[in-house]
Amino acid sequence: MSNERVYRMTISSVYPLLINKAERKGRLKEEVDTVTCWLTGYDERGLREHIENESDFETFFSEAPCINPNAHKITGVVCGIRVEDIEDPLIQKVRWLDKLVDELAKGKAMEKILRS
Repeated sequence: MSNERVYRMTISSVYPLLINKAERKGRLKEEVDTVTCWLTGYDERGLREHIENESDFETFFSEAPCINPNAHKITGVVCGIRVEDIEDPLIQKVRWLDKLVDELAKGKAMEKILRS
């Protein structure tokens, strides 16, 4: 998938897929919200506004109040690519989010997922 295509994907089109991934493994929508807000600095209202306004990923991440300073601690492989080696900052943030939800789905404890 080209980077430009990822930039234009909307958070509202991907968010339900993230929820489904987590819920299939017994995790909750609220937990997906928690990791998303932890990564981006959005509160629940800000997250909902971007979903309702169908913001693309470029807008969603560029308007994020504060990418968590511990986000660089998110490591591992998503879709065969090490997230820590991704050079494009936006693509890396998208993959960080995907990795956090993967960790939820794999049953990791929230404290570990949030790198606390």
